[in-house]
Amino acid sequence: MSLASKAQSMFLDINRTGNAIRDSWDKLSSKPGGKQIFSRLVGQAAPYTGTVKARVVELERGYAKATMADRRKVRNHLNSVHAVALVNLAELTGNAAMAYTMPDDARFIVAGLSIEYVKKARGTITAESHCPIPESSNKQTYEVPVVLRDASGDEVARVTLQTLIGPKKKS
Repeated sequence: MSLASKAQSMFLDINRTGNAIRDSWDKLSSKPGGKQIFSRLVGQAAPYTGTVKARVVELERGYAKATMADRRKVRNHLNSVHAVALVNLAELTGNAAMAYTMPDDARFIVAGLSIEYVKKARGTITAESHCPIPESSNKQTYEVPVVLRDASGDEVARVTLQTLIGPKKKS
């Protein structure tokens, strides 16, 4: 069984114990092509997220960084990156940071978000999130900030995810 196949079965098993995001990243990220495989797995687990073909490039406790190439499929009629593609990248980045960080017995869902568009987005977009670190799986909402920048480092958007953390359902 290939590395990608093993990772996919571990990643997509929603009934597994532990933290699938953290376990998958820790296993794949140091391997050749591992970050690309991880990013593809995220897109398979959340198909709409996969449409922007973003790549998670850094992931650790309380932090994530992801990039999205500027290509025709993510552009709007003004020849800039579409607002919804930016939201999609921001959600992926904030969710990755929180999912990696949260306790093994927790799960999450985005309960809301706000975005401020600062300037037209063109070129490769990099998103970074420094998220809070939940100490338990007790039900609580956290604000997860994400900043998106273009290739020159200019801020193009600021996003805040309202992320609800709670305990995993017992089977």
